[in-house]
Amino acid sequence: MVQGLPPNGILFRRDLAPVGLFLMTKASSIFGSRPHLGPFEQQLLQDLWSHGSATVRELLADGKIHQAYTTVMTTVDRLYKKGLLDRVAEGRAFRYTPRQAPEELQRATALESIRQLLGSGDASSLPLSYLVEALSAHDAQLLDELQLLVERKRRELQGRKTKSREQR
Repeated sequence: MVQGLPPNGILFRRDLAPVGLFLMTKASSIFGSRPHLGPFEQQLLQDLWSHGSATVRELLADGKIHQAYTTVMTTVDRLYKKGLLDRVAEGRAFRYTPRQAPEELQRATALESIRQLLGSGDASSLPLSYLVEALSAHDAQLLDELQLLVERKRRELQGRKTKSREQR
């Protein structure tokens, strides 16, 4: 959990680095490039994750959403067009299902944010220092965890090199 992040994991401030579930700028994933999600889109996606799948009427039935049917319909259609939802016809309506679990979307978003930071054109270790600074400001123990992860990845990569040499 990132300090200052609401319990639902969604960060709405555009002036901070994207650390929530969704980037506030364009993000790439297995579904291609997708623009940022607004607060209502994020709310609907959260509701769909909690329902598993739902029609617009079902989303409105629980009383958490106070927008008009057409507003909800337009917004879930946008989420579908952004590649975040699947839909199947159900009578005269559609049943919407999230394409990714929250954790998968968070992972894809975090990876893309880090790739963008590292690919910023700065050849120095400055982008890495940003990561270390953010970790240490949040919790110094995270630096120890990062070190363990780096060491584990090094061993994994070294094992791959050894296997590659042995196969030749």
